[in-house]
Amino acid sequence: MQDWNPALYLQFEAERTRPAAELAARIQHPGAQHISDLGCGPGNSTALLRQAFARATVTGVDNSPAMLEKARAALPNCQFEQADVAQWQPAVKQDVIYANASLQWLSDHPALFPHLAAQLAENGVLAVQMPDNWQEPTHTLMRQVAAELGNADSGREALLPAQHYYDLLAQAGCSVDIWRTTYFHVMPSAKAIIEWLSSTGLRPYLAGLDSIQQQAFLERYHHLLQQAYPPRHDGNVLMLFPRLFIVARKTKA
Repeated sequence: MQDWNPALYLQFEAERTRPAAELAARIQHPGAQHISDLGCGPGNSTALLRQAFARATVTGVDNSPAMLEKARAALPNCQFEQADVAQWQPAVKQDVIYANASLQWLSDHPALFPHLAAQLAENGVLAVQMPDNWQEPTHTLMRQVAAELGNADSGREALLPAQHYYDLLAQAGCSVDIWRTTYFHVMPSAKAIIEWLSSTGLRPYLAGLDSIQQQAFLERYHHLLQQAYPPRHDGNVLMLFPRLFIVARKTKA
């Protein structure tokens, strides 16, 4: 699969940054010294952490060279490292581990979440936001088109039930706050939904296709999206986007 495209990802920067800001605002740890942003992307979420924790060492972690290049240029006062988040282990225990819209790309959450909790210092906070849109038309129709055209699935998995994340982190010695928010993003058209998803959810479906196959996929997907997202009174369409939020504090080893 080709590397991530920072410019395409940031096309909807305000909408993507909103849940990141809302997650960051729920972190209560004024004395935090060591902070990591897992799946930092182009640095838009890392900038929120830099602003909120001016005296801390803030490190962005990502596996995309293109995203890290963009982040380093935007935030010279932060540290960045290329690493696989699933295998990541910092040199020192972290006061805050922040993961906005990144962990949904990783498998084996029953092992991943206890692993991340184990990287927290005493009183450390794990703050996670993950798209919970697996059953929204944006994603059910991707899977439908892939099946119709005989294409491979994305490899991404549905999230665990919220209660399962609670249990995993409670068993790892954390107090847990968990909630779900649905955003109603105002989009000018179904085509704009495709533009949004082309930098994220659609990438795995299109990665192995040639240009003709990609065109066939997108034409069929666009047709189905137009049916699923009819224009509202003002001509815009509303893209529902549920997201799961988790803030867990390490209370015991």
